[in-house]
Amino acid sequence: MAEQKRDYYEVLGVSKSASADEIKKAYRKLAKANHPDLNPGDAAAEARFKEANEAYEVLSDDNKRAKYDQFGHAGVDPNFGAGGGGFGGGFGFEDFDLGDIFGSFFGGGGGGRATNRNAPRQGESLRANLVLSFEEAAFGCEKEISLTRNDVCDNCHGSGAEGDSGVEICPNCHGTGTVKTTRRTPFGAMSTSAACPNCRGEGKIIKNPCKKCRGTGKMKVTKKLKINVPAGIDDGQTISLRGEGNAGTNGGPAGSLLVNISVRPHPFLTRDGNSILCEVPITFTQATLGAEIEVPTLDGKVKYTVPEGTQTGTVFRLRGKGVPNLHASGRGDQFVRVNVEIPKDLTNEQKDLLRKFADSIGERGYKEHKSFFDKLRKSK
Repeated sequence: MAEQKRDYYEVLGVSKSASADEIKKAYRKLAKANHPDLNPGDAAAEARFKEANEAYEVLSDDNKRAKYDQFGHAGVDPNFGAGGGGFGGGFGFEDFDLGDIFGSFFGGGGGGRATNRNAPRQGESLRANLVLSFEEAAFGCEKEISLTRNDVCDNCHGSGAEGDSGVEICPNCHGTGTVKTTRRTPFGAMSTSAACPNCRGEGKIIKNPCKKCRGTGKMKVTKKLKINVPAGIDDGQTISLRGEGNAGTNGGPAGSLLVNISVRPHPFLTRDGNSILCEVPITFTQATLGAEIEVPTLDGKVKYTVPEGTQTGTVFRLRGKGVPNLHASGRGDQFVRVNVEIPKDLTNEQKDLLRKFADSIGERGYKEHKSFFDKLRKSK
């Protein structure tokens, strides 16, 4: 009895409604994991590889997939119907290029196409950290940092060659940096790509390397860089400086410098977006009778009059005393929360005075207190 074939959708691990892109991604994942070249001597992996290819051969073809969906495995059997509809005897591997699957392993961009190693390439981006005070972040400032990066060699100007000796395109790989080899396997002709041994994957040959950079075309330099920090920047944000990263290759542009901002905390103020929050303790007497108090702000200390009868937790707004808007005009506000501090360690004489005060005022001075306990008594 012939072995029962598994459902092709089950083989690839996709649903019957999967898109062509989903089917392709699932197939490539299985092919990478089970390819015979990466699993020498593993019969099970080879069987899974063959099974995945057979499933993909059908499900990647709209006509074959439609027949399979309607008739199952019989619909794609070579003897099914007058028109056949089978695999053509080779599962589509007459010219199977491993570079299509493993392109990223060999420096390619996928699709099995070799990339030109002599093409201009942008340099890598660099990262730096900058610590600011609370006020520097709020109002902006100019800072200087020390940066070590790869610049274009000032002796060979990036060519890597000494003097006028020049650079030759590798005749073996024609500048691509990779070479392709093809071999016959039970699955058909398979191609693999590898770094060119003649130029070591560089795509070019320098016969007389630059003495200063040793043929790399780049040199490490340390420089001082001034950074203009915009007003309103916040902790955790990044300043991007284009062209201040590592030098590019083959005339490509330099990368960027990404400066990560850290802001030191303030002893009295905290930030919430463009708003400033502050908590100020006031005495029982100040809250009761009202008083003029000092409040810390980004602009220094300011006077604020607390009205009589102020309750703990009351929040006052100081307009325009917040953080400047980033890359825009105007500022946020500052919000001041007052907390009434109850005195401790009173003398007997002070306690007697407070009791006399409490007796004299009764409940008429405590509206919320009276309202609460009136409701509580009625609820019994």
